[in-house]
Amino acid sequence: MDEEAKISELYKYYWDYMIEKNIEGLRSLMSSDYCLYHMTGVKQYADEFLNGLKNGTFNYYSADHDDIVVSVHGDEATMIGKSRVVAAVYGGGKGSWRLQGDFTLRREKGNWKFTSSRASTY
Repeated sequence: MDEEAKISELYKYYWDYMIEKNIEGLRSLMSSDYCLYHMTGVKQYADEFLNGLKNGTFNYYSADHDDIVVSVHGDEATMIGKSRVVAAVYGGGKGSWRLQGDFTLRREKGNWKFTSSRASTY
């Protein structure tokens, strides 16, 4: 499996773990300095985001992936994932969104880790 395919698989795991609320699984995909930028502009580091997932601030029910584009540059990579997501966040009702995640990654000890993600719609 080439590096682009490995990273595409990580994106699919990312969403599977979000839906399952698998905190340890998600943490295993993230670098220690991982940072998420929500569509609202809110910036959260891994612990804060994972706590929100655990306590029900963020609830994800499904994710169907429309497109995943990966670009590898040595030990760094970028990925844009487009997925149709059903979620309920910040106390709002369950809804469907076309979410785009712009991710950065870094190879650490031979494994790819997400270092940041920026959410938007498409």
